[in-house]
Amino acid sequence: MANVDVSEIMSRLRWGQPAFTIIDVRDRCTFNQGHIMGALPMSMEDLVNHAKASLQTQREIFVYGESDEQTADAARKLQAIGFGKVAGITGGLAAWKNFGGAVEGSVA
Repeated sequence: MANVDVSEIMSRLRWGQPAFTIIDVRDRCTFNQGHIMGALPMSMEDLVNHAKASLQTQREIFVYGESDEQTADAARKLQAIGFGKVAGITGGLAAWKNFGGAVEGSVA
């Protein structure tokens, strides 16, 4: 699985290159408390079905979860169903916040 650093995603956003999707695979309650602005909630249990139903397989996807292990597991699941451009966000939400990335949610 490929990994991407938060700085790379932020740089792309600054340069107006947002042609990607960010998926948060944490549970819905945790997602609602705080997540990367614009991230789509797709819990690990629903990830495969939800992704197949709502995203094109050629879409570039960045994924994050509770831990780098969960992130890697989610990325493998997406790759296994045909998504070719999948990378895990190293450090997840914590890294995003530390870099000054926009977040939303009830305790964001």
